[in-house]
Amino acid sequence: MSGFAPDRPGGDPAEESSQSTKSLGKTFSRVDLDGHDLPPSPAPSSPRNGKRYALATELVYTEGTDQYNASSTPIYQSATFKQTSAGGEGAEYDYTRSGNPTRTHLERHLAKIMRAERALVVSSGMGALDVITRLLRPGDEVVTGDDLYGGTNRLLKYLATNSGIVVHHLDTTKPESVKRVVGPKTAMVLLETPTNPLIKIVDIPTIAKLAHKANPEALVAVDNTMLSPLLQNPLELGADIVYESGTKYLSGHHDLMAGVLAVNSSAIGDKLYFTINASGCGLAPFDSWLLMRGIKTLKVRMEQQQSNAQRIAEFLESHGFKVRYPGLKSHAQYELHNSMARGAGAVLSFETGSIQVSERIVEAAKLWAISVSFGCVNSLISMPCRMSHASIDAKTRKERALPEDIIRLCVGIEDADDLIDDLSRALVLAGAVNLTPEGLYAAEKGPAGKLDTQSNNIF
Repeated sequence: MSGFAPDRPGGDPAEESSQSTKSLGKTFSRVDLDGHDLPPSPAPSSPRNGKRYALATELVYTEGTDQYNASSTPIYQSATFKQTSAGGEGAEYDYTRSGNPTRTHLERHLAKIMRAERALVVSSGMGALDVITRLLRPGDEVVTGDDLYGGTNRLLKYLATNSGIVVHHLDTTKPESVKRVVGPKTAMVLLETPTNPLIKIVDIPTIAKLAHKANPEALVAVDNTMLSPLLQNPLELGADIVYESGTKYLSGHHDLMAGVLAVNSSAIGDKLYFTINASGCGLAPFDSWLLMRGIKTLKVRMEQQQSNAQRIAEFLESHGFKVRYPGLKSHAQYELHNSMARGAGAVLSFETGSIQVSERIVEAAKLWAISVSFGCVNSLISMPCRMSHASIDAKTRKERALPEDIIRLCVGIEDADDLIDDLSRALVLAGAVNLTPEGLYAAEKGPAGKLDTQSNNIF
């Protein structure tokens, strides 16, 4: 390691006793490229000091150290910070890649609402997963689901192809399947629940126990983007790492890209911070400010979105469609979901039985924007196999029982009646329903198992 210069001020560990190293002031006891002994972040999160309020209050209430007591945290739009000594002793910040007051304020706030010891923010949700997977080494095994976000699937495939990581895709909704695969070489179990877009529910506590029993060093990481900290806290269910796309519900307006990581282990937190500092993927000051602003309205947004989603799911189900939404009692894992979460979220999917009909529904909708992503205040509609999950090849999608005709609805905060009226119109125009004296009903399937749209009465 001779000649190695760390990203933050410090000396070569091979020359710790040298006078030149001592003069730098911010010396680390040693610098470990493998990530076992790392410097702390500029201001580690410490959210457990003080009174805990209800989450609705915690989302809004913050304490800062701004010299003017600004009610809105200032944006420290500065790449560097002046030092008061040649060695930089006593300065909390020196370079925004390593730490920034606006980002620190956001991280401390996130740690509080995510019930974590420490939270970190990066430039995107996939950036957060990338930071997590850098904990893996060649030969490590990852156990994950068979219904994953397309970007997650793409990154795992890259690691399996280029980095010697062994990835096992299986139905994580069946703990017995996980139990057969986890073992001493399992370094990470990567979970999503509800899954996207099949809305399957994963038993986090049971799988976490199985993983830790098979290998006490294994890390259980949970993507909590679909529910946000408002509705679920995976760290309290046995997970070691929870991550989210801050682009979604935490922000709520689709005006920024962000990724969030949270842990209850300072050792894991230090390793994650090392990668963030080394790679430079920490969230920029302005985006940190935007995300902080969005978080404060999470509860009022999510409650409206969830209420709308429940009504729309019931509407579709009552008209004969196969609907996937954990807020419906017909969902096979309704009870399991409610044992872990405080709500069903605002993403649902349904099937029509015909790719062509699904295409027409998506294109006929007016209030529902055709777009990837979810969590925004406005409602979105898409066919995952054509958009968010298109990076998963057709053969793999078929093996994982992902219906090509499935439509995903990401419900916003608009008036529920308007959303249902617009969706009804799209269903009729697409030929997905029959008009009867009793109202709309999903078109009956023909002999070949496809929708019989020939007899539909449409506008």
